[in-house]
Amino acid sequence: MKRLTASQTPSLVAETLARYGSHTRKALGRYLPDREPRKHLYDIVADYPRRGGKMMRPSICIATARAFGAPLEDAINSAVSLELMHNALLIHDDIEDESLERRGKPTLHEIHGVPIAVNAGDTLTLLSLRPLIDNQARLGPELSLRIIEEVEIVARESAEGQAMELGWRSDNSMDVTEGDYLEMVMKKTCWLATIYPTRVGALIGTRGRVEVERFIRFGFFLGAAFQIQDDLLNLIADKRYGKEQDGDLWEGKRTLMIIRLLEEATDEERRRVGRTLALDRTSKCPIEVAWLRDRIDHYECVDYARQVAHGLAGAALAEFETAYGGLPPSRDKRFIEGLATWVFERN
Repeated sequence: MKRLTASQTPSLVAETLARYGSHTRKALGRYLPDREPRKHLYDIVADYPRRGGKMMRPSICIATARAFGAPLEDAINSAVSLELMHNALLIHDDIEDESLERRGKPTLHEIHGVPIAVNAGDTLTLLSLRPLIDNQARLGPELSLRIIEEVEIVARESAEGQAMELGWRSDNSMDVTEGDYLEMVMKKTCWLATIYPTRVGALIGTRGRVEVERFIRFGFFLGAAFQIQDDLLNLIADKRYGKEQDGDLWEGKRTLMIIRLLEEATDEERRRVGRTLALDRTSKCPIEVAWLRDRIDHYECVDYARQVAHGLAGAALAEFETAYGGLPPSRDKRFIEGLATWVFERN
């Protein structure tokens, strides 16, 4: 698979993420309740959103709306809703994965316990609906309902993708294929991270007159490259990554590297991999996790996954023309195109 050259507009991507992220954070603050009960609910609800993050999802939504001709103000509520939903899912994912860190700090359930964290995640999900309801004042009831219908799709896809991943771990599945992994990523990552933001942004920019199916392939290729790179960073990133290094191995996730390892390993190694993956986090020992990491390196699984990710990003660039090619040149259009190489430059 052909490797991509370095992005010609890395500063544009960073600047756009910062600018649209700032607008989103400012507007998001209006939807974080300033009332009781604070200690066991609303202070906790605000924790993840206030930790920062890349703001990729709301930025894609805003940039797409602007590329199709809408002002930023038309897209800001949908961007806020998207970021609130994303943070709600992060809380639940962290609980289900038994993760220890999120954005460089302990996860909510590590700080406050699982029941309080679950309630905070549920509350964030509910809060994400209010900006969409408020869309009616600016976008009208018909388009606002169309966007809510898109939310229902992405919520279902995300739940199905999460169920696939949790099911593989629960059943200790040893026959997960690369195609299975990409289907899971399509549902769990791509719909929320890239497909939904582009579809909603285009709906806003065209006042509902766009065929949203044209964004699925671009969103899948971009989102899958993003997820594989995220999995790679879990193994190779420094402390700036913001999550526990090798956390995916401790959690027993079926990443592309583990799938490749199971394909390349000897029968004896496969049995040992299976025994290690079957253990829950508290039962795993550092020696076994280190052995998994060593076998991943031995069979060059990281290099293989990196090649797949670059191939997917190249496909995203090709599909970009289908999704955005007919639009006039703009900074927002260049930003979206630049994301296909930015995914490899981020920490």
